[in-house]
Amino acid sequence: MADIQYLAPRTLDEAVGAYAAAAGAARILAGGTDLLVQMRSGAVRPGVIIDIKKIAELTRIEETPDGGFRIGAAVTGAALAEHPRFGKVWPGVLEAVNLIGSKQVQGRASPGGNLCNASPAADSVPALVAAGATVTVQGPNGRREMPVEAVPAGPGRTSLAPGEIVVRFTLPPRPAGSGDAYLRMIPRTEMDIAVVGCGVNLTLRDGAVTAARVSLGAVAPTVLLVEDAAKALIGSRLEEAALEAAAAACRAACRPINDKRGTIAYRTRVAGVLLKRAAAIAAERAGRA
Repeated sequence: MADIQYLAPRTLDEAVGAYAAAAGAARILAGGTDLLVQMRSGAVRPGVIIDIKKIAELTRIEETPDGGFRIGAAVTGAALAEHPRFGKVWPGVLEAVNLIGSKQVQGRASPGGNLCNASPAADSVPALVAAGATVTVQGPNGRREMPVEAVPAGPGRTSLAPGEIVVRFTLPPRPAGSGDAYLRMIPRTEMDIAVVGCGVNLTLRDGAVTAARVSLGAVAPTVLLVEDAAKALIGSRLEEAALEAAAAACRAACRPINDKRGTIAYRTRVAGVLLKRAAAIAAERAGRA
């Protein structure tokens, strides 16, 4: 194996500078739970590894004055689970993040790494999309904001410009009567890759849906924001007709593949089933909010 240079910068500017200078030969290590596996298999052979876990801004969880959250890209799933408020405000997002691997993996894995690995089956990404989360990225040309759903460009590919690093996620404040949920279908009971994933985020007033976001994972080359499904739910009281219309929109949005974990027909059908179940959980949580 060729020599690999390991860098552990203390500031984001240092990390961006090193990443840009490597001209495509570097890989960011946010947790390493994907990167190290890929290196062992020979799928990637970086000349430089840039460990971002020693940068304070990237490992910080902050609640904003308006009730939103800023989550550093290298924050671990374990740290999010231990936060006294995050899981109460965004239970669906926390559930999704905590489906990334085992308890041991949770001590290293991060939503930033999960996003930038760009797997269509990533668990945290549909939940973050349903939440309306944005990401801050920084590169040689400065900082910019973008919605989470704009980052994946295809399996293993992102839309980030050369030298750009994901800095943090921003989740908006929650209106009263809001709830979210994430569900996935897997063949085993745990530690498996999603065959289908579905995130739902709802706001209810007097029993009627006033706002909604619906997302799907593992049914297309990238995570999907299913706007037609959300439109079918808004204005309803989650009657069966509205749920079926939203499920039909999810099925119509699917562009899955056949593989050993599921067929096109199976994944498409399951997408609608998970929409109904996740919507029911999100609504129940909204009623408690």
